[in-house]
Amino acid sequence: MNKPLSGKTILLGVTGGIAAYKAATLCSRLVGLGASVRVMMTEGATKFITPLTLQTLTRHPVATDVFDERDAAIVQHIDWADAAHLVVVAPATANMLSKLANGLADDMLSTTLLATTAPLLIAPAMNVHMWEHPAVIDNVNKLASRGAVFVEPGTGQLACGYVGKGRLAEPDEIVEAVLAMLVGPKPLAGQRVLITAGGTVERIDPVRYITNDSSGKMGFAIAEAARDQGADVTLVCGRTDAAAPGGVKVVKAESAAEMHDEVMKRLPETDIVFKAAAVADYRPLRKSEHKMKKTSAELSLELVRNPDILQAIGEWKEAGGGGPFVVGFAAETTELEKHALDKLQRKKCDLIVANDVAAEGAGFGLETNIVSVYGARGFAEHLPRMTKRAVAERLLNIVRELKEGMEKR
Repeated sequence: MNKPLSGKTILLGVTGGIAAYKAATLCSRLVGLGASVRVMMTEGATKFITPLTLQTLTRHPVATDVFDERDAAIVQHIDWADAAHLVVVAPATANMLSKLANGLADDMLSTTLLATTAPLLIAPAMNVHMWEHPAVIDNVNKLASRGAVFVEPGTGQLACGYVGKGRLAEPDEIVEAVLAMLVGPKPLAGQRVLITAGGTVERIDPVRYITNDSSGKMGFAIAEAARDQGADVTLVCGRTDAAAPGGVKVVKAESAAEMHDEVMKRLPETDIVFKAAAVADYRPLRKSEHKMKKTSAELSLELVRNPDILQAIGEWKEAGGGGPFVVGFAAETTELEKHALDKLQRKKCDLIVANDVAAEGAGFGLETNIVSVYGARGFAEHLPRMTKRAVAERLLNIVRELKEGMEKR
């Protein structure tokens, strides 16, 4: 029998929600794949499923009390924290998310999670309104920014009677995420990927600026996917709606000029570029050092062109006879294909990813996108509405396939 998790130690944290019963199936699946599973339970979790059940399935004692030290030769929570190749919290309640996000350590599990340096996989489960509460959203974003990976809750009938998002992901989904993190393919290992994300800010004065609606979500999704595929990722960010993902190098660049400089100096050490940022085409000719006061009924701003980063990358490649594989982005509202193909040629890109930002499900700030990808020699692929992470995964696959084809020629 194939046991891909042989030699891997997984620390499973189970917290106090009705979905705790699914921990039994999860343990069984992981043990069946060869993992050594060590379970830690909160006091609330023991009200829903007994430690004996999980001890029997894992063949290891279950830890519930930080003061219950059974072996004088070790400090249990430190020993288990150091031994883990991966930590999984399933189910993760809103309370545990808050503890993890804010560094609290008042029980066995939260104390151990502060002590481990292993990757963290979290599968939340709670009432739909709790999952959508701003405090929970903030905690999830904070944990994600530190590199935690989430298996998002499913939508369906909840134990509380509501129908909505909040149900713990099925054990097989969590197992798939575990496999991806511990033994999944790393097709971009050794590749250096540079991604721009968000909108640039062009200052008028210290409190006013010109910007756009870009949230940075598409660039962030590409960064996460490239990171998970083993790439060394550098993310050059303008203004974004959320914190950048963990596990990548983040470089802040507020203006188009700053982003241009940060990108260009990194090109010689870059294998793939995704220019997903929405860069302002113009900036004010003069920026006031102090807040401008109202002096008349009208105000005129004189604007000048910003450097065209994508154009500069293409020209740099052409002048040097080589360089990174370049993927540009085109946000359009009319004649999508015409404008995308024109941009592909003018900017000397290897691929252009175009989307109609006026289309439902494809605009700025959304979790989904609808894109068309165009390349040389008539390459075209149209992706239906899907999550931005799914779009990112497909874009990376396309880039790998085309790069491999170019290298064989």
